[in-house]
Parts: sequence; structure tokens; C-alpha cells
Amino acid sequence: MFYRFFDALDKKNAFDRAEAHCDVPCGIYDPSTAQISALTVVRMMDLMAAEDHDGVAHENSMSRYVQVKEEHAENAKHEVRIIWGDYFKKDKHPNVDDLVHKIMQLGSASRQTADRENGVAFVEAINEFAAIFWETKGVATKKANAPYAPALEMVYPDL
Repeated sequence: MFYRFFDALDKKNAFDRAEAHCDVPCGIYDPSTAQISALTVVRMMDLMAAEDHDGVAHENSMSRYVQVKEEHAENAKHEVRIIWGDYFKKDKHPNVDDLVHKIMQLGSASRQTADRENGVAFVEAINEFAAIFWETKGVATKKANAPYAPALEMVYPDL
């Protein structure tokens, strides 16, 4: 009932429509959380591979590494989903959908295995996502190795 009334009123007076990219139009998005989480995944994989395989201390460390790896892989996926769903517009960035799908698959594989190559591919895909994101903001990017282990190459805004 209300919809029909306001629709008829809008057709008669043609009000400007307000648009927002999310429920709360804050405009604050940053892929760095996803990037750091993906780096953490690779770091946990490295620690798992280096762990001495003997005794209770090993079992304790391994269970903690796996838990942290799982949490950070899911966190990276979550952060990418938010930016993709709330910020990117399909008509302006049609290729981002395929990249996000790739990130989701790599993130899931990183949770399921301890394959470092997969973890590195996860970081690289999120870096590609970050570069596209910063490009949409008109911010130049640079590549540099992370200043902490695993010291992989990362994409940073060049501010």
C-alpha cells in the first residue's frame, strides 16, 4: 500500500534517488586485512613444515598452527567477500567476479591442505585483488616484500 503511494508520488515529482554501496555508507574499505591474513596462512604452513615431529610439544604446536591457518584463511575470504559484495560494481569491474571465485577456491584449498604453493597462490590472488581495488580509488600501488616472515611480495598503496 505504502509502496504504491510513494511510487505514484515519485512518478509525479521524480525525486532524486539516494544510492549507497552498503547498508552503512561508510566508504572505508581496505584489502590489507585480507593480505595479512593470507600471509599468516603461508607462515603457518612454513611453521608446520619446520616443526620437529616428536612428542606432545609437536602435537600442541601443530594443532595451534592448523587452527590459526584455518582462521586466517577464512578471515581473508571474508574480507574479500565484503569488499567484492559491498564495493565493486559488476558493470564497472566484470573480471573481479572470476578473481574472487579463484580467491575463494584457493582459500578453501589452503584450509584443507598445508600445500605452500597453494598458500602462495592465495597471497598472489589477493594481491591482484588489492591492486584492482586501489586502482579504483585512483591510488598508485607498489610491490615490496613483507617486512616479516614469510617475506612474500605484497601490493601496497603508494601514498
